[in-house]
Amino acid sequence: MAHHRGRALILVDGDACPVKDEIYTIAYRHNMPVRLFAAGYLRHPDHPLITMTMAGDAFDAADDLIAATAAPGMVVITADIPLADRAIKAGAQVLTPRGEALTAANIGGKLATRDLLADLRGGLEGQGLGGPRPFSKSDRSAFAQALERVLRSLGA
Repeated sequence: MAHHRGRALILVDGDACPVKDEIYTIAYRHNMPVRLFAAGYLRHPDHPLITMTMAGDAFDAADDLIAATAAPGMVVITADIPLADRAIKAGAQVLTPRGEALTAANIGGKLATRDLLADLRGGLEGQGLGGPRPFSKSDRSAFAQALERVLRSLGA
């Protein structure tokens, strides 16, 4: 799929995305279409810029659809490192919900770290390693600023 009427498109890995409201606010300001991808239906604003794609319950179905749609001029919002890698290879810009830009230059290290942490978690079951730190207001702000920067860089 090419640009939406010659413009960029924001693709959102929606199932666990904590910054959907920020994405909508910025999308409205830039008149930028947003496609949410999730296993099943997600509540979202009834707005012509916002569309929802339900991928079904197959493992990685939403990720596969996002990766197949990603292209230059698009922004993919995901915390999923393997999906980010696929989107980068497709030419899309990638941001995490905390506002970190994932790029061809840093994704390799992220994949290696993810694999190492998965191995550690597997070997340390029940050791209380915990998950990522709680999502904060400053994370929301960092994300909003990062998305604004990316959209400006795309000429939106």
